[in-house]
Amino acid sequence: MKLIIDRRTLIAASAAALITRPAFAAGSHDVAMLNKDPDDPKARMVFRPNIIVVQPGDTINFLATDRGHNCEIVDGMIPDGAEGWKGKINEEISVTLDQPGFYGFQCTPHVSQGMVGLIVVDGDGKMGNYEDAKGVRQRGQAKRAWEAIWETVEADGIAAA
Repeated sequence: MKLIIDRRTLIAASAAALITRPAFAAGSHDVAMLNKDPDDPKARMVFRPNIIVVQPGDTINFLATDRGHNCEIVDGMIPDGAEGWKGKINEEISVTLDQPGFYGFQCTPHVSQGMVGLIVVDGDGKMGNYEDAKGVRQRGQAKRAWEAIWETVEADGIAAA
């Protein structure tokens, strides 16, 4: 038996293969800006989650769940060459991160109350700014919040190459 495939059949089969192939789209992640944590009523002025691990190309949406908050990058807590951000009070902001590394973020009016968080973009070179980010000087409740974040990052193996 001889197999004969004409050009139209080959094109149709190729198109079908492309349509059924899974798409590898970048992910989207939400971070709520909250006056109090719904799981811990004693925790006030928080980002939830406050630690998030993403892949290059993923988008993080900072949601203005409660009023009076913004999100901005912490000086010194961003990989070299990466672009920072600064959102406005009461406005949502979305950032897409392509460069692996550690990105610290904070709420400008509530940083002194410990409203901070960390995004880790996984991939080659992730550890490039780890020590620099961890070494940024913090004060007050932000210092305690960062100590807890770094402890979690190390305990959960997030700070592994």
